[in-house]
Amino acid sequence: MAAPCPPLPPDPQFVLRGTQSPVHALHFWKGAQAQGHPVLFSGSQSGLVHVWSLQTRRTVTTLDGHGGQCVTWLQTLPQGHQLLSQGRDLKLCLWDLAEGRNAVVDSVRLESVGFCRSSILAGGQPRWMLAVPGKGSDEVQILEMPSKTSVCALKPKADAKLGMPMCLRLWQADCNPRPLLLAGYEDGSVALWDISEQKVCSHIACHEEPVMDLDFDSQKARGISGSAGKALAVWSLDGQQALQVRGTHELTNPGIAEITIRPDRKILATAGWDHRIRVFHWRTMQPLAVLAFHSAAIQCVAFAADGLLAAGSKDQRISLWSLYPRA
Repeated sequence: MAAPCPPLPPDPQFVLRGTQSPVHALHFWKGAQAQGHPVLFSGSQSGLVHVWSLQTRRTVTTLDGHGGQCVTWLQTLPQGHQLLSQGRDLKLCLWDLAEGRNAVVDSVRLESVGFCRSSILAGGQPRWMLAVPGKGSDEVQILEMPSKTSVCALKPKADAKLGMPMCLRLWQADCNPRPLLLAGYEDGSVALWDISEQKVCSHIACHEEPVMDLDFDSQKARGISGSAGKALAVWSLDGQQALQVRGTHELTNPGIAEITIRPDRKILATAGWDHRIRVFHWRTMQPLAVLAFHSAAIQCVAFAADGLLAAGSKDQRISLWSLYPRA
């Protein structure tokens, strides 16, 4: 008797069209609900930020603040109606979206035109921390916001030869008030920085190619990184702030543009250069699905609080998927 065929991957729940440009960044606005539906931001290669209603599946408004240069990162602040957008125009814009406004109220001039996305550490306080690629090719600049006060510049030792920072993740342990930074580098390594001490606590070689993105589960003290190569690396952090590689997962094709763990820490998704979205069980790293809908490289993936998955591609489309609904 033949073994039963595995179930076919689902189709997208729906598809957003209309960016008229490759999609490089996605972010769900957790603070805004349009009649029960989250709002989705997308950043395009043409420099525009589209604000999508997932109820009407159309753009609510379009933000134009990056002079036609690619938008690479989007993030909302937990307090108020404020959006951050990073562009290849060497500018990070702070937008006020309250009561239908769409004005840039502040901006930070960036020193590096590399591929590195910024990161924030913000609770519900007026002050928050921002990590951006620094002036030196291997530097990360830490700023206190909104004053834009320089906290420090994190620069590896001269003999480390880590190359450019490629991805950043600011975080803070519940039991420790000291802010920490995870950074993935051009040489394929991941480093943990103590910002207060301005020193590397731990450093591990994860990949043979540049680390393109990473995500970190602070509750499990466990992270994952993807690179330009053909493997995902899973690593952990012990009580002595030492990183340790726990395992690797080989992929069929090289190139991960972004990787994100769902808010409930049950599954994760990767954006592949091979036009595929891959979904894994986070605890076991068991492959769950390969979603083949797009006709060009996937540049970004994002989860909504309710578990909805969005993926943006060079084919100018954004696909929305309902997978393994949250219990």
